[in-house]
Amino acid sequence: MLRLLIAFLIVVMTFPTQADDRLIENFSSHPEMRWKFIADTVMGGISSGELKFNSERGETYARMTGNVSTENNGGFIQFRMKMFNPLPEEARGLRVVVRGNDQRYFIHLRTRGTFLPWQYYQAKFEVSKKWTEVLLPFRDFKASSALLKKTPYPGDLRSIGVVAFGRDHRAEVEVLEVSYF
Repeated sequence: MLRLLIAFLIVVMTFPTQADDRLIENFSSHPEMRWKFIADTVMGGISSGELKFNSERGETYARMTGNVSTENNGGFIQFRMKMFNPLPEEARGLRVVVRGNDQRYFIHLRTRGTFLPWQYYQAKFEVSKKWTEVLLPFRDFKASSALLKKTPYPGDLRSIGVVAFGRDHRAEVEVLEVSYF
């Protein structure tokens, strides 16, 4: 009977929680293989920055810093991850745990319908110096073009980007976790 109880406890303790089931990224296990830094220099801009992966209290997080400049038709830096597995139909939005320099940042989503490099869905969020959970319903993402569907469909997601965008400023944003709800 004791063996059965121990086996049951082991199974229960190792069974993923609902939050784990919905996890997209927690930056463990070689995140540099999944995330790519991109600046507006790919189109002639002069923004600059870097992406690092740091650890604090046993948890790894992404840290993007840099200078965003709108000169020379620029105005962004970002880090982006390709999505190889579609989100389930019932996904209603993204949850990010973030902190930074009290500025506004954006999540950009690319889908099967965003063919051109300047097409995406965008939602804004604010960061503070403390880790904060931000919920971004898919209905709040705005299409960058009238040619796109009004709202991104979770099963069509192809990439997620964290973006400093649209104005001259110093960027400093950290992301601990990305999941869906």
